[in-house]
Amino acid sequence: MYTEQVMDHFQNPRNMGEVENPDGVGEVGNPQCGDVMRITIKVNADERIEDVKFKTLGCGAAIATSSMVTELAKGKTLEEAQEISKKAVADALGGLPPQKMHCSNLASDGLKKAIDDYRSKHPVK
Repeated sequence: MYTEQVMDHFQNPRNMGEVENPDGVGEVGNPQCGDVMRITIKVNADERIEDVKFKTLGCGAAIATSSMVTELAKGKTLEEAQEISKKAVADALGGLPPQKMHCSNLASDGLKKAIDDYRSKHPVK
């Protein structure tokens, strides 16, 4: 079953919605389970994630991992945020059932895609 942290993030998700005029957008989905996530980021001049939000259509674990990945990423540099792994997301939630680990993959992958999208628009000089 789910941990207290998973249930808390599912019932009281943090950073839900969409960043206005985002600097990066990451969209991921899993056709096997139907979960779909959209993560938007706002990046400041120091390349820190100033704001991050998510929209998720999926199960409770997908919503919880989306919420947690935004909490883990906020305030981090792009490099630090890029290193947030599926294991880090699951560990921060106190663990996930094995059949729900793919949800944490989606959350960290969505964040990475948003960072990649930002970098594609702001190449290093």
